[in-house]
Amino acid sequence: MKKTVILGFLLALSMILSYIESILPISIGIPGIKLGLPNLTVVILLYLYGAREALAVNICRIVLTGFLFGNMFAITYALAGAFLSFAVMLIMRKTDIFSIAGVSIGGGVFHNIGQLIVAMFVVETYAPAFYLPVLLIAGAVTGFIIGYVGMRVMPYLQK
Repeated sequence: MKKTVILGFLLALSMILSYIESILPISIGIPGIKLGLPNLTVVILLYLYGAREALAVNICRIVLTGFLFGNMFAITYALAGAFLSFAVMLIMRKTDIFSIAGVSIGGGVFHNIGQLIVAMFVVETYAPAFYLPVLLIAGAVTGFIIGYVGMRVMPYLQK
């Protein structure tokens, strides 16, 4: 029962963070660059409970916020990024080589790669690949920020 309550709370928190992120006026001229606030809950869940719970909350969050604040394209892009980034984060987590920030950086970078792959399929050209260098840097920076916050918050949550 306690685990269900915590997972529900973290799902609600991730949805709130998605909404906050959607209204933040962050624009550097490149589509798709976001801070990734909801990914904080994914990283925390990956360390506190494991892969199954983290993936379930992430998928639920993407689908629910997609229907509330977005559209099917938003859901498709988000799921593509989420699955690829989650696979990378899971592998990095299981190696025990990387810190929470390192795992989050991997997730941020591969989330952008996943979305870029979908974009290339949608527009049927490799033109979006020109955004790759900027998206890699953005994914690393935002992944570090989310991972750093996760590292700072984790000791309080483990109590």
